[in-house]
Amino acid sequence: MTFRTLIAAAAAVLVFVGSLLAKGPALTVVKEPTKEPAMSSPLDLKVQDINGKDTDLKQYKGKVVLIVNVASKCGNTPQYKGLEALFKKYGEQGLVIIGFPANDFGKQEPGSNEEIKQFCTSKYDVTFPMMAKISVKDPEKAPIYKFLTEKPTAGDFAGDVEWNFTKFLIDRNGNLIARFGNRVKPEEEQINAEIEKALAAKGVDSASEKK
Repeated sequence: MTFRTLIAAAAAVLVFVGSLLAKGPALTVVKEPTKEPAMSSPLDLKVQDINGKDTDLKQYKGKVVLIVNVASKCGNTPQYKGLEALFKKYGEQGLVIIGFPANDFGKQEPGSNEEIKQFCTSKYDVTFPMMAKISVKDPEKAPIYKFLTEKPTAGDFAGDVEWNFTKFLIDRNGNLIARFGNRVKPEEEQINAEIEKALAAKGVDSASEKK
């Protein structure tokens, strides 16, 4: 093998590793469910659902909410199956999963909202709430992702979304308590454990109702 061939091979390896790193690490940041209501919450915001209808996320306060940026043509797209399984497993206990389609990474969500809806329901039988396509990164980052990723509101969870299917967990009191990288699959124990812990922790309103 010539020196030039060695250099070319090394460059190819660096490009491959760089492509993996570009998709972001399997970032996981977790806090305990809170005992106090959030002073401000991503659930204070209004968005549009995938049908173009205005949706007030306050309706999900008191639930445990998993927010995920999704895409239809990504290597992570099969995670839809795991997300739907999570929703069916924990939905009656108070889990809501909210999908936000985004075309920010590799142009892997090129379709219209109607096309995305058709894909999700026909391919993966998605029944959890899906919102209208947005951007999750600058310069057109949607307000909800500004909240989820920027230091003043996200605190320890701050940082740009690395790739499709990054996951944010919000407790019953509206506080952000966990962030999971795109490579952390919905069926993994770490996600299930944190969801179960958040579901077991009663929200302030739920606790006061029982007194």
